[in-house]
Parts: sequence; structure tokens; C-alpha cells
Amino acid sequence: MSTPPGRGPLGLGYNPPLQVTSFVATRAGDADRGPQVRLRPDDARIRLLMDGEIVWVYGPRRSELATLRIDDSVPRGGVALRDVAGVTVSEIVRVGKVNTDRPRIDRHFA
Repeated sequence: MSTPPGRGPLGLGYNPPLQVTSFVATRAGDADRGPQVRLRPDDARIRLLMDGEIVWVYGPRRSELATLRIDDSVPRGGVALRDVAGVTVSEIVRVGKVNTDRPRIDRHFA
């Protein structure tokens, strides 16, 4: 399980909550599949996120990795999700960077 935004050793910064405004669940035969998050450019900029980046989606029941897409049609303070498990429309989520600089704590050196 990952650390929620703002609770890690580096503090991951300002990350206001977002409301899920739309959700798409794809089928096995669909051309575009997999977890995806769509955010407005200004909401992505606040979180220091860029288009195509892999991000954490922290939902009420679980956290999942997804690809970020910048989309001007998403309302301010909202997020559009595709194939992200454990989230439904109108719930509150947070989207944050993947912290690859933090050392793994499950290593044991003897």
C-alpha cells in the first residue's frame, strides 16, 4: 500500500481533493483500455503533473496507478476516470505523483 499524498517523508505538496465527474469501464475488445485519469491543465499544474505521466489515484477504498491525460473538457475540480477500480461517479479522490525517490523499506541488510 502506498503513502497518501502529503503524508510521505518529502511531504508531496499541495493536493486538493477532486470529484469524479465521469467514469468509463471498457470491455475486452475495446481498442483503448486500461486505467486512465483525465484532468484539466490547471489542476494538473497544481500537482506538478504532465500529460502521459503515471500517477497514483487515491480513492475511498483503494489506490491504483493510472496514466494521466490532460483534457480541457473536464470541469475544474473534477476528474474523469477510465478503468480505475474501487471508484464511482461523485466520489472524492486525490491524484498524486509516483514517488520513485523514496528508498524501499522492505530491504534487509545484515
